[in-house]
Amino acid sequence: MTDNNPDKQPGHENREYWRANIRLMSGLLLVWFLVSFGCGILWVDYLNQWHFFGFKLGFWFSQQGSIVVFVILIFVYAWRMNQLDKVHGVDEQE
Repeated sequence: MTDNNPDKQPGHENREYWRANIRLMSGLLLVWFLVSFGCGILWVDYLNQWHFFGFKLGFWFSQQGSIVVFVILIFVYAWRMNQLDKVHGVDEQE
């Protein structure tokens, strides 16, 4: 008799790992999209009513903010992936 429970099938741990990886990446890409496209293009006129370091906020997001957020997201991804690797037992042993 075979066990049809997908949690007990071989490779289940890999599926959970990649599902968590894709979920993390999708969330970070959504944040980046909202900051770069939303704040830099769609909501630029609304954001321009505030100033940041002497520049209109919408202009700042379209020129610098999206790049800064992207770099921060890279570090967040690396940090979260290290945690995810440890949880799933695929981290690099030091």
